[in-house]
Amino acid sequence: MLPNPLHPAVVHLPIALTLLVPVFAAVALWTIHRGAAPLRAWGVTVALLAALAASAFVSLKTGEQQEDRVERVVGERPIETHEEAAEAFLVAAAAVLGVGLVGLVRGRVGTVARGVAAAGTLALVGAGWNVGRSGGELVYRHGAATAYLDAPAATADAGPVARESAGGERDEH
Repeated sequence: MLPNPLHPAVVHLPIALTLLVPVFAAVALWTIHRGAAPLRAWGVTVALLAALAASAFVSLKTGEQQEDRVERVVGERPIETHEEAAEAFLVAAAAVLGVGLVGLVRGRVGTVARGVAAAGTLALVGAGWNVGRSGGELVYRHGAATAYLDAPAATADAGPVARESAGGERDEH
């Protein structure tokens, strides 16, 4: 049986891959420099890039499936911000995968493509950070998870849950 909501269950794979791919790319470049066959050494990086792009696609699609329900609680703007960041991440992941595939060829073209793709994996960390940050804000700042409670405690107009501390100061959660 699949979890409901599915989106929070699948988004962790692209996050993890985003952090792992640069490490594998660096190791692959080092092993190729030391004499390893580019196809064998770089192939692992390309496979991970393919898994990253595929998992980013699944994450985006599951988010779109759950958007209407969460939008009733959160409102449209924070969801759009998260969705735009996710779409940009998917495009970037696909682009780095494309360059990474060129890195499988021998010679100067492959060498340059591997270097560009390795640099691209670092850019993906930044793009992934944006997606994760905006998703975290949806859950922890805007209360997106309450869309899946029997009786949601927040509404789109309510914004962050606020309470007064003992000193009379407002503390937003």
